[in-house]
Amino acid sequence: MRSDTQNWIEMAEYDLETARHMLVTGRYLYVVFMCHLALEKMLKAHVTEVTQAVPPRSHDLIFLIRKSNLDLPQSYLEFVGKINNVSIPTRYPADLQRALREYTKDVVRHYLEQTEEVLQWLKRHPNLQP
Repeated sequence: MRSDTQNWIEMAEYDLETARHMLVTGRYLYVVFMCHLALEKMLKAHVTEVTQAVPPRSHDLIFLIRKSNLDLPQSYLEFVGKINNVSIPTRYPADLQRALREYTKDVVRHYLEQTEEVLQWLKRHPNLQP
């Protein structure tokens, strides 16, 4: 495995841990943001291994899945599409109070749980095995 691939994996794990801390502290918008970031970095690890090159500068998770030739289970693909679409509103909410009402503790806990599941699948994928 390339050293930069390992670095992407470590950054993804760091961001996931940050998401967990944000949940505990009640910073719910940042839970979703960090979940997206963790997925993005794990997907960039896959792109790096598959292409043997630095991944493109993109936050689009679906693009990164395609670039890495991954065949995710349908439920994971649906979740990634969902979190991909909410990334911008949680990064730059047009109405902060409305966003805070929409992204409650239960909602973001579900995002975090699903992110953890997808990350585990991605981490065990043959692309990242020595």
